[in-house]
Formats: sequence, structure tokens, C-alpha cells
Amino acid sequence: MVHRDERVIAFMDTSPVTPGHVLVAPREHANGLEDLNPHLGAHTWLVAHRVARGLRRSGLRCDGVNILLSDGSAAFQDVFHVHLHVIPRYHRDSFRIEAEWLERDSDMLESDAVAVRAGLRDLMSEGPVVST
Repeated sequence: MVHRDERVIAFMDTSPVTPGHVLVAPREHANGLEDLNPHLGAHTWLVAHRVARGLRRSGLRCDGVNILLSDGSAAFQDVFHVHLHVIPRYHRDSFRIEAEWLERDSDMLESDAVAVRAGLRDLMSEGPVVST
């Protein structure tokens, strides 16, 4: 266990991709982001941020940090309880996030933006985003 409070726990991953790989998870169950209370999500991020800063100051001497969340099976989520991976990175480590980056012209980008804005309008009924 790395951290625990009344809302979140942070613990070492038993199958780390690099030394020091930490998982940060809310105690309250949520399958994915759609189910996660936004205030709890904000607190989870704050703890992950603090863990990342702690990793940078630790004796592990990492060169960088990735914070990764997989939401849904298409995003490679295989444990259906929201959690953030805080992954220390080292020059020449073997962990890779690889993709073929798309090239989109401005019309396609605007079309994508219209779709995202429509999804965000649906969320407005939940109220404004507020800090915790």
C-alpha cells in the first residue's frame, strides 16, 4: 500500500510494466468513467498526481511518468473498476504506447468537434464542473 484515505487507495501493481508502477483506485465501485462520481474522479486524479510527484522524488530515480486510464474493453480495460496507472518511466525501458497517428483535415476535425460538443451538451444537465 502506498496511500490510503477514506475515498481512494494507491498500491503497487503486481504485474508492473516498470519498477514502481502504482495503481490508484477509488474505494467506491465504478466500472468506468461514465459511472464515476466526478468529485471522486477529481480526488483520484489528485492522489495520482501526488504519487507521480512522489515517484519523481523517490529513490527509484525515474526519468518521467505516464498516467494511464483505460475506459472500456476497446481501450484495453481488463479490470472493470476505475483505476489510474501511475507508471514511472526510465530512458530505454521497454514499455511502449504505439499507434498509427491519424491525419485529419480541418473539415474532419470540425466534424469530430461537433460530435464531441453534442456529447458535452448531454452532460450539462448534470450541472457545471466544480472543483473539490
